[in-house]
Amino acid sequence: MTDELELLKKDWQKKEFDIPKLSYEDIHKMIWKKSSSVVKWILIISILEFVLPQFLYFLPGMEDSMQVYKNLGVSRYFLGLSISYYAVVFYFIYQFYLRFKEISVLDNSKNLMRKIIKTRRTVKYYVIFSLAISTLFFFAIIMAIYLNNDITHAFPEIGNRLKDFSPDKLKVTLMISLGIFGLVFIAGLSLFYFLLYGLLLGKLKKNYTELSRLEI
Repeated sequence: MTDELELLKKDWQKKEFDIPKLSYEDIHKMIWKKSSSVVKWILIISILEFVLPQFLYFLPGMEDSMQVYKNLGVSRYFLGLSISYYAVVFYFIYQFYLRFKEISVLDNSKNLMRKIIKTRRTVKYYVIFSLAISTLFFFAIIMAIYLNNDITHAFPEIGNRLKDFSPDKLKVTLMISLGIFGLVFIAGLSLFYFLLYGLLLGKLKKNYTELSRLEI
């Protein structure tokens, strides 16, 4: 029995000896590559998130939806809001591109940690902005409905379907319906950001923690 234990110990020591030892530089390079890949995906996803919804404008019913803004008398305001939205989104995409270029350069641990923190902060600001602008959009539409004096003109199809509704009742119904839809949309968008960007930020946080241990 003792001989068998000795043989097992020697075999284990041999296996342990054969396991390749990673140097500080090797571990650092692995973390750097993983971080660079994560930031690249953040950049790609942000571009797709901006580009794909633009194809909705080519849908047949989109023209009727745009006509609602004109009927409510807020088309100019939403044009300004859209321009501001595009400008800020382009800014964030450019910032993600800069973060990717920065983190793609092999650097020492302290600089890499600083770049990871900077990237995580940029993503968090982007998520906050996206949720805020979506909330503002729904709030503005609800306020436009509330302030409109001829709601049946703004929504002729809905008005024809709900002929038994008085203008005030129709207005309240539209506001409540849009409010519920807005809450569901914001909740879904928040979940999307939490699952997608949260996963990517979690990986960056893990890389940051590993780098912190290397510095100890």
